[in-house]
Amino acid sequence: MAKNKEIVILPKVSKAGLGKFLANLEREGVRYVYADPKAVGAKSKLLTMHTSPSAKMVVLEKDGGRPKGRKVGRRFKVLSNADIENIFVEAKKGLDFVIIEVKDWKIIPLENIIAKLHKMHTEIFAVARTPEEVRKMFSILEIGVDGVIYEAGSIPEVREAMVYLGSSSFELTKAKITDIKTVGDGERVCVDTASMLHRGEGMLIGSRSNFMFLVHNESVGSSFTSPRPFRVNAGAVHCYTLSPDGTTRYLSELETGAEVMIIDAKGNARRATVGRSKIERRPMLMIKAKTADGEIGGIIAQDAETIRFVRPGGHLVSVTHLKKGDTVLVFSKSATGRHFGMEVSDEYILEK
Repeated sequence: MAKNKEIVILPKVSKAGLGKFLANLEREGVRYVYADPKAVGAKSKLLTMHTSPSAKMVVLEKDGGRPKGRKVGRRFKVLSNADIENIFVEAKKGLDFVIIEVKDWKIIPLENIIAKLHKMHTEIFAVARTPEEVRKMFSILEIGVDGVIYEAGSIPEVREAMVYLGSSSFELTKAKITDIKTVGDGERVCVDTASMLHRGEGMLIGSRSNFMFLVHNESVGSSFTSPRPFRVNAGAVHCYTLSPDGTTRYLSELETGAEVMIIDAKGNARRATVGRSKIERRPMLMIKAKTADGEIGGIIAQDAETIRFVRPGGHLVSVTHLKKGDTVLVFSKSATGRHFGMEVSDEYILEK
């Protein structure tokens, strides 16, 4: 599990509602739960962490026999350096994982534990009580913990926490440019993130919520411009982009502290925080494209050489050099309605 970070859900529901809750967890992509295997059932695909010796990952309550063929670990409360030293001593005895519960001081104790235990190949699970803590635990020392145990009693709570796994991906597809024309001046949005963006990365932007172009960041400089590797000159104020929670937002809504999805040419996604959003009036281009299955979408972007789309294979092309018939990468799916950015699957919608 160390390579694939996990959120272990500790169900906070009644016994009567546990079965339905666990079934919903599977559909949400949860793999591990902190629950008795008997309660989960043999037919479930959910893996268990528990004090029961039949759990996939057994939490030892005291020293003694260890079930064969199972990963074993212990739970620790950390209030002082002495508690941290005790974790190291116990881990050396052959623990496969440790569960860490910190109280007031959360970051520094976990930094010390991560720095030592990741070299010992002992997995670290931290207890988190809010979605914000989940995110924090995964980013400590950049390495982060291997997993987070999160108590939840509803699927929305689970979804809010799962967002912070950072393991999202999007199936990008090819689309051919069908139309390009100048459309006069308009307000465009530069999204300056608090992260360094790499070649091949950008944001999904489009005039329709189900058809978005991969707009590259400004890490590529020229003899006339310096690189701005934190920036995506995204598009006109009305355009959509995707948020980490799956909702769409208008570019005009983005501001300091908002979060956006950064996508690379292979569809891998990560989160970034907006440092600022810069809206200025500029000459604009309208660009339309069509996928092989007939989906059509468009974007209005600034008419400038520094705005680039991504071609298949990760090659870049400036919007000022685009021609009809050129192929670019887009994210496209069947149209659905949206209400305040949230998808409404059974609502009729037609966007042009």
